[in-house]
Amino acid sequence: MANERHYSAADRLLLQADAALRTLLPFSGKPYRPSPAQSEPETQLDAGQARHVAGLMRVNHTGEVCAQALYQGQSLTARLPQVRGAMEQAANEEVDHLAWCEQRIRELDSRPSLLNPLFYGLSFGIGAAAGLISDRVSLGFVAATEDQVCKHLDDHLGQLPEEDRKSRAILEQMRIDERQHAATALEAGGLHFPAPVKFGMSLLSKVMTKTTYRI
Repeated sequence: MANERHYSAADRLLLQADAALRTLLPFSGKPYRPSPAQSEPETQLDAGQARHVAGLMRVNHTGEVCAQALYQGQSLTARLPQVRGAMEQAANEEVDHLAWCEQRIRELDSRPSLLNPLFYGLSFGIGAAAGLISDRVSLGFVAATEDQVCKHLDDHLGQLPEEDRKSRAILEQMRIDERQHAATALEAGGLHFPAPVKFGMSLLSKVMTKTTYRI
C-alpha cells in the first residue's frame, strides 16, 4: 500500500522496547476486549483455594508474557511482511490474555511472577532466532507453542474449584483464542514440528510452570 509506513531498524528496536515495558510493567497492557470474568459472579474461595488459583493464574500470566516476547522477537526478524503482520496481530490478541490474567491475580490478592523479565528475555531470543531461520519455522514454532499452551489450559481448567466461574471463563476464552492462533499459523505455512522437538518444548514449559507457580 502506498501509505504504509516503513520503519527503520532503530524504529523497530524502540517499538520492541516499548512492547517489553508494556508487557512487564503492572497494569500497562490495555485489553482490546473486556474480560470474560466480568459477567460471572464473584464467589468466596477459602485461603487454600485462593492460593492455588492465584498460582495457576500466575503461571498463565507468565505464559502470556512469554507469548508476547515470542511474537515480538519473531516480528523483528520475519522476512515476509505478511508474516510480520501476522506476528504483530497475534501479539495484540495476546495482550487481552495478559491483562485478564493479571486482573484476576490481583483480585485474588496475589501478584505476577517475579521471574517474568527472565522468561521474557529467553522467549524473545527464541522467537528472534526462529524468525532468522525461516518464516516457516517461525510460524511452526507459534503453532507448537500454542499447542503446549492449550494443554496447560486444559490441565488448569481441571484443577479450578467448580465455584470459581471467573477464572474458568478467562481460561476457556484463552483456550479458544490459542487454538485459533495455532490453526492460523499452520494455514499460513507453518512447519509441523516433529515429536522430539515438541517433547523438548514440553520440558522447557514444565520448568516455567513449576517455578512461576510460587515465585
